Amino acid sequence: MEQQRDSIDFGKENVGKLFVKLFVPTLLGLLFGAMLNLADGIFVGQGVGSDALAAVNVAAPIFMLATGTALLFGSGASVVVAVHLSHGNYKAARINMTQAFTIAISIAMVAAVLVAAFPAATARLFGGEGRIVPLACDYLVAITPVLVLTQVLFIGMFMIRLDGSPRFAMAANVTASLVNIVLDWLFVFPLHMGVTGAAIASAIAQGVGAAMIAYYMVFKSKTLHLYRPKFTRKSLALTARNAGYMARVGLPSFIGEIAMSVMIIAGNYTFTQRLHEDGVAAYSVCCYLFPLVFMFGNAIAQSSLPIISYNHGSGDEHRIDQTVKLSLVLAVVLGLAMTLGGIFGSGPLVSLFLKRGTAAWSICEAGLPLFSLSYVFFTMNVVMVGFLQSLERSRAATFFMLLRSCILLVPAFLLLPPLLGNRGLWLAVPMSEFLTALCLLVTLRCHH
Repeated sequence: MEQQRDSIDFGKENVGKLFVKLFVPTLLGLLFGAMLNLADGIFVGQGVGSDALAAVNVAAPIFMLATGTALLFGSGASVVVAVHLSHGNYKAARINMTQAFTIAISIAMVAAVLVAAFPAATARLFGGEGRIVPLACDYLVAITPVLVLTQVLFIGMFMIRLDGSPRFAMAANVTASLVNIVLDWLFVFPLHMGVTGAAIASAIAQGVGAAMIAYYMVFKSKTLHLYRPKFTRKSLALTARNAGYMARVGLPSFIGEIAMSVMIIAGNYTFTQRLHEDGVAAYSVCCYLFPLVFMFGNAIAQSSLPIISYNHGSGDEHRIDQTVKLSLVLAVVLGLAMTLGGIFGSGPLVSLFLKRGTAAWSICEAGLPLFSLSYVFFTMNVVMVGFLQSLERSRAATFFMLLRSCILLVPAFLLLPPLLGNRGLWLAVPMSEFLTALCLLVTLRCHH
């Protein structure tokens, strides 16, 4: 495989051109990566049924926890490694990168064993009830390899972009997504393997992407080579210290994924209480679309992160300001476009997942326009928190992620339905995102 490497100078190249050079492949890669999730939803909803779709949604938080762990160490290491690179300290950069891979994979392996051993307890913990639980168990057991493979794929993409090859990172995600779509169709429709087939398809696809990352890191990396780990007492102590620091920096990204898990779990409980299984199936469509929205904000944040972090390390405030302004404008434009798409295209979007005319389809078709009001605020929040994270202001970034994921979201789910009826179910997330965006804008304005 021929190496795909771009010439990138984070400290001198025009900010606009540099951002585009990073953003386009990052966005394409992440969007195709989102297809791993969307393909499961579309094929399961159309090929197996609404109960199966609800079951996959019940199991979704464990996958988001895995992605969150990868982002915890991937984004944290990305900031730390970028600062080391700006100072010319290549050895420290390589050590931190290797530590990020090692620790994240170890955590994921423990989680995979626990989920495989206790699938029913996991399904009930995430809001599964009744006839949905057995289907969720089938999916959870088969999806466990993804928990480990996700660490390699996501952390690897962060590191490969820093190594100057964003197109290769994109290629790994795109390839995994295409494999997933083909295998999803094959396992669900011709082979009739149900939710288990969808999970196996995702595992194989993630394995392909992870193999590409491993190939690059071992054979094609330019600067960020893997470093042989040491297991002396001093080395282990330094690893623990470095891991703690990377985790603090990357914690907002982890909480961002946890926020989606909280959104899914809280929604599963409240929708079950008011609208039963059809309500959970309807809500699951929004949960499948939400990561797609997240990918737009995340692509902006990930593209700006190495620029801001590198120039933060070298003390160039002007380039940081240019990057932040460009990122926020793009976040607003893309967020508004997705909000309008959800409002005016709710029928066709819902029909991708659910058969038109069913009870679940009718519930979701009416609710998606309300839920879509969250998209523009959510995209802005991801970008603004990413800015704080890039400057190593991890406490502030963590606070705002907790604000939108727990402090505001859970009370919104509890209070709005009694006040507004079923409309309140759909408006809980938009209200949380709007209030968080308002607080972030005021905070950044005062800081500036």
